Amino acid sequence: MPSLILRTATLYLMPMLLLLSAFLLLRGHYLPGGGFVGGLVAAATFSLHCLAFGAQATRELLRVPPVSLAAGGLLVALLSGLLSLGEGEPFLTGRWGRLDAGVLGVYDLGTPLLFDLGIYLVVIGATLSIVVSLAEES
Repeated sequence: MPSLILRTATLYLMPMLLLLSAFLLLRGHYLPGGGFVGGLVAAATFSLHCLAFGAQATRELLRVPPVSLAAGGLLVALLSGLLSLGEGEPFLTGRWGRLDAGVLGVYDLGTPLLFDLGIYLVVIGATLSIVVSLAEES
């Protein structure tokens, strides 16, 4: 039976860790971080939840089976590489565009961010499928 301290600390730590995970994902293309590191932080966050509340509660929190999350991420990463093939460029060549968000500013968005997002989802899905399966066996 997990302790009350672990359960309470998990509830307060999860939002901050998931925010750090999103920061690492968005910051990481040119700097340390990216989809892999951000995905590991998010997977560790959900693993902490699994330790505190059990595997079934973590599955309910995710709402998507971890294997489906990994498969979807793999599809997103593959599609980011295929976008350049349609324009006659080599596979995984970066394609860039500008997003004008009005008062929030103008942002350069590209397929490398899409690839990082796919890797992020693959790491979360693969790690959590292992962790949740091991938790259900014990």
